[in-house]
Amino acid sequence: MRRTPLALILGVLLLALPALAACGSSSTSSGGTTTKNVTLNVFAAASLTGAFGEMGKNFESANPGVKVVFNFAGSQQLATQIGQGADADVFASANTTQMNNVVKSGQVDSNLSRVFIKNKLVVVFPKDNPKNITKPQDIAAPGVKLILCDKTVPCGQYALDFFDKASATADYGASYKDNALKNVVSYETDVKQVLSKVGLGEADAGIVYTSDATGDSGAQVNHIDIPVSLQTIATYPIAPIKTSKNPDVASAFIDYVFTSKGQAVLAKYGFLSLNA
Repeated sequence: MRRTPLALILGVLLLALPALAACGSSSTSSGGTTTKNVTLNVFAAASLTGAFGEMGKNFESANPGVKVVFNFAGSQQLATQIGQGADADVFASANTTQMNNVVKSGQVDSNLSRVFIKNKLVVVFPKDNPKNITKPQDIAAPGVKLILCDKTVPCGQYALDFFDKASATADYGASYKDNALKNVVSYETDVKQVLSKVGLGEADAGIVYTSDATGDSGAQVNHIDIPVSLQTIATYPIAPIKTSKNPDVASAFIDYVFTSKGQAVLAKYGFLSLNA
């Protein structure tokens, strides 16, 4: 009986090892997504920090083997990073402008971008309220120190839109925008910095989202609403990145955001439903 050379047997086994290892190194979630030792990089607007942080933990629990890593910052910063080739799987923006910029850079398919939640602005002030802020008109009073997001950040542009609308009304007056902008002591690169500085008493007031002034994130401030008629309701789109190394997991995370459980977490943090 002719025997197969030992060297040939060893060669066959070595060739088979990668395939065997691949079969043994992955698991499958209930949705059919390979989730073993996967890191999902989610770039999300700073205002989503609390809500997405909780949702990330929920997603990890439902998908053993997945680690969700967040990069929270101003949407314009994130769009720039993605456009420059940052390692991202998902982008969630606080406005459509920055999502469109990522689409233009070729990193996102426009057909896969979907609005998942809404938000609106409020005026925040320190708990001790040193300038007795009781209505939006008060932030334009002489001597008030005001902090805003930079105009390149969605919350900054929304605030400028509010000033324009308010200045066109009798309740605020034509000089409202100019007077308010004279009070600005700093422009921040994301909404969390505005909230933090106002909470620390570095300013008398600031403009942030409702979600920032809700729950634990708003523990250091009080807030008053801006009339809906003067608001630009913020719409938040989310999309997978074309170059994602884990497209199935990215899609699964986005799908989770749209589920009733995901939307409930967002509502808990003060965001507005899509039907609001």
